[in-house]
Amino acid sequence: MDTTVLGFLASLMNIIFLDLILAGDNAIVIGLAARNLQPSTQKKAIIYGTAGAVVLRILATIVVLWLLNIPWLLLIGGILLVWIAYKLMTDDDAHTDVKAGQSLWAAVRTIIIADAAMGIDNVIAVAGAANHNLVLVIIGLLISVPIVVWGSTLFIKLISRFPWIIYLGSIVLGYTASNMMTEEKKLQPFFEHYPALRIVFILIVTTGILVAGFIKIRANKRNNMTASNI
Repeated sequence: MDTTVLGFLASLMNIIFLDLILAGDNAIVIGLAARNLQPSTQKKAIIYGTAGAVVLRILATIVVLWLLNIPWLLLIGGILLVWIAYKLMTDDDAHTDVKAGQSLWAAVRTIIIADAAMGIDNVIAVAGAANHNLVLVIIGLLISVPIVVWGSTLFIKLISRFPWIIYLGSIVLGYTASNMMTEEKKLQPFFEHYPALRIVFILIVTTGILVAGFIKIRANKRNNMTASNI
């Protein structure tokens, strides 16, 4: 198979994986927003809300892809993605503050607004992994979002059973983030001149995320144990 095709498929799988890893919160929001509706209406709310969220997500990613062409924004995007990778490992918010819609369109509106507010991590990650390829963005979203909608419960259970999936997601995000930073036009000539340094930089960033995440997780466990003993 042509190396270009292999590269396209590898990037596509990367985008789908990142979408799925980062979509756990979005899946919870969808369930919370539609929980008070009748079963038949719930399906409509999920389908319409998700369709609106996908369109908004594609438009947002197009804007981000355009913005990443501006000097230094690729570096800033990479730094933001490092923070997102860290939060993925350590964040345990339940999003119980999401209001349930009392009607079909109220639920649809809630899903779209909540997804837009929470979806910035997905947008930055996908834009970074897409290498400025809009076709990759659209195909990745069209494949991954329906999986999240109809398989969200299964995927959340899968992550609960196999926590290493979250760590793998953080590693992929760390690689994507560090790779974005090395491709910053102002820094790219330097990394191209010293290719070994680029590899070392990617390893340091990815390892740093994992170490910081594990330290935070252990601190949280100690704090929870202390609180429970009081």
